[in-house]
Amino acid sequence: MNRSQLLNKFAEDNGIARKQADEYVTSLVNIITASVASGEDVAISGFAKFRRIDRPARLARNPATGETVKVKAKRVARITPLKNFKDAVLTGKVPKPPVKKVAKKAPAKKAPAKKAPVKRTAAKKTAKRR
Repeated sequence: MNRSQLLNKFAEDNGIARKQADEYVTSLVNIITASVASGEDVAISGFAKFRRIDRPARLARNPATGETVKVKAKRVARITPLKNFKDAVLTGKVPKPPVKKVAKKAPAKKAPAKKAPVKRTAAKKTAKRR
């Protein structure tokens, strides 16, 4: 899936215009990029953790010649997938999208039901015969 397809799917799933979806995705990417660039870790629960790693200068060995070479200090980005994402990828089961909760009106309160008066029938008297 490329960016264009992602934007189309995002807009469709959220019932918004594609242009607005592009603004949201761009904003999210910019926030993550700026935060990680400043050295702050960003973790999106169930998806991934983004972090900046500063590697110091070191001595390494050229495997072809065996010669020792200096490797400059560098900065790299590390993106670590989190458990829910890895599980979904490994099992092939796509997580269900969250159900949108629609605010429901409170049902009208009903008056307690009144019991109907009990109808009593006159008891039949039986005469004793002697």
